[in-house]
Amino acid sequence: MKKPLLLLPLAVGLLFSQIDTPPRPHKQPEDSSDVKLPNGKSQQEEILKAEYQKTLEDAAELVKLAEQLQDDLIKEDRHVLSMTTLKKTEDIEKLARKIRTRIKK
Repeated sequence: MKKPLLLLPLAVGLLFSQIDTPPRPHKQPEDSSDVKLPNGKSQQEEILKAEYQKTLEDAAELVKLAEQLQDDLIKEDRHVLSMTTLKKTEDIEKLARKIRTRIKK
């Protein structure tokens, strides 16, 4: 009695694997790289250049904030932090997230 019960899930799985399901139509992503700007340059290329430039600026700002944070930590007492120092850590975190999000695109 146990053998047929053990084979039942296997038979059901095999039965469903034999059923052909119609393929899902894939949506083709619109290729915006074919779009040309009035100056003749690719729109996609210009967007990537702008994002790259913004990432460089944000990275420079991130370095500046990190150096300011380091200076503040050296100046302040080791157990007490000012609110501006905590604000800098939050700004650093937000800027790092922005950079990471832009890079992941």
